[in-house]
Amino acid sequence: MSDTTTSVVTAAVNNFYDRTMLKAARPLLVHTKWGQVKDLPKNGSAVIKFRRYSLLSANTTALTEGVTPSGTVLAITDVTSTVAQYGDYVTVTDFLQITTLDPLASETADVLGQQAGNSLDQLCRDVLVAGTTVQYSSTATTRATVTSSMKISRQEIREAVRTLQNNDASKITRMVNPTDGFNTSPLNACFVGIITENTLYDLKNETGWIPVQEYASQKDIMEGEIGAMDDVRFIMTTNAKIFASAGSGSIDVHGTLILAKDYYGISRISGEAMKSISKPLGSAGSADPLDQRATMGWKATFVTTRLNENFCVRIEHAVSA
Repeated sequence: MSDTTTSVVTAAVNNFYDRTMLKAARPLLVHTKWGQVKDLPKNGSAVIKFRRYSLLSANTTALTEGVTPSGTVLAITDVTSTVAQYGDYVTVTDFLQITTLDPLASETADVLGQQAGNSLDQLCRDVLVAGTTVQYSSTATTRATVTSSMKISRQEIREAVRTLQNNDASKITRMVNPTDGFNTSPLNACFVGIITENTLYDLKNETGWIPVQEYASQKDIMEGEIGAMDDVRFIMTTNAKIFASAGSGSIDVHGTLILAKDYYGISRISGEAMKSISKPLGSAGSADPLDQRATMGWKATFVTTRLNENFCVRIEHAVSA
């Protein structure tokens, strides 16, 4: 039996890599924070089913004495999606390890964590921005007719809020806790807007914009929150959707999301949501006979599903040059 040496990556070290990678991943998971999280048990199906109950119509008919009414049948819609695996890895040579001054393992774990968070965030974003409730800025009627002068404004925000209110959408009162990626933290009731940095530039010029530092209370500020307007609190991220060269004159069209409660759901496989995987030098056996290559990587299970198209408005607009 061979001796255990420092060339073997121990469980304790792997746990350190896990923490380093996940710490880097979570700040990038912007779009996932306001969805329903419903994970699948391990060793079960990869298909997740979210169930939506439609609101019951008001009943304004008086009861007849001694007569049992006919009652109402619940309207249920099942929305299913299939969880998939995602991941990537990097190969590190033994020569690099012995000639670099950097703490290579922790730096690599950090970079992989950034990649993992960015990947899952973009996967979620692309599902959210495919929603069917769309508001084109100003007089535009399609994405292709958005001109460079059709920027976002307070009026556009108020119109989106009105649409959500007309759709009986509820404000968001909880968000996925960034410290563990699963449990939730309370929020003061609001709609959530996700915007690009150029959209923020334009909103700052609008009457009614309140920078986050001027909030009366600072107790439940969301990570990435930069301000509020009317009933919407805004998160700025460089991952917010831009439809490149899609507008009139081939301008970029920015897709601002105004989210309400229960617009979408997220699922992973329990215990396999995200993990780091390290293979030390020589672990490949005869495939690495001179112990020249080690790898570090990440693997995740993930799916995002839109649950109610009426609970999000996507505003498509231009931005200032």
